[in-house]
Amino acid sequence: MPDLTIAIAKGRLQDSAMEMFRRARIVVPDEAIESRRLMIADESGRYSFIFVKPSDVPVYVEYGVADAGVCGRDVLMESNADVHEPLDLGFGHCKLVVAGKPESAERGYNPLATARVATKYPRVTADYFQRRGVPVELIVLSGSVELAPVLGLSEHIVDLVETGRTLRENGLVVIDTIMESSARLVVNRASYHLKRAAVAELIDTLKKTIHEETRSNTKDHR
Repeated sequence: MPDLTIAIAKGRLQDSAMEMFRRARIVVPDEAIESRRLMIADESGRYSFIFVKPSDVPVYVEYGVADAGVCGRDVLMESNADVHEPLDLGFGHCKLVVAGKPESAERGYNPLATARVATKYPRVTADYFQRRGVPVELIVLSGSVELAPVLGLSEHIVDLVETGRTLRENGLVVIDTIMESSARLVVNRASYHLKRAAVAELIDTLKKTIHEETRSNTKDHR
C-alpha cells in the first residue's frame, strides 16, 4: 500500500508536475503516464498518482481520497477548499484577469449598471466585482470564454492567461489582473497529521528540488 496518494491536475500542469517529481527521484515510468490508466504508482511503490480534472483536485484532497495534490492557485481560490497549501511549486505561472474589447476598457465599470461577465470562475469573479461595488450578471461557460465579447454574449470575461496571445487574436485587452497563479502543492488536513512523516518528507523533497533548480538557473544566467 502506498504511503501517499497524490492527485495531479490533467492538462497544462501535468507534464511539469510529473517532471518535478522525476527530478525529486519520485519516478513514474513514461509508459504508465501515457497509458489510459487514471491511477498509477511510482517505481518505489511509496506513491500512488491519480490524474483528474484540475477543478477536482481540491475536492479529492479535501475529502481525503488523495492525501495531497497539485493544481493551480486559481483553482484553489475558486473551489475555496479546506486544505493545507504548504508549497508554491514554481511552475505554471499565469494570471487571472478581467478582459474585454478596448472600448469597454476605456469606459471602465459603471457602478449603476450591471456588468455582464462570462467566466469559468464564478466565485472569484463575483467576489471581485462585489468588492468594487459593481453589480454583476455571471454567465458561466466551460469552453472558449474569449468568444463571449466577440459574439456579444457578455461585455467582459474573467479568464486565465499565460501570454495573452488568445486575447490579442480575438481583439481583447486586459482590463485588470485579479490574481497571479502558479502550481501549488495541497495537502489533506487529516493526512497532514495522521501521515505527518510521509507528508513532511514529500514537502522537504520538493522544497530541495525547487531550491536546486533555482540555484542552477541562477548560475546559468550569470
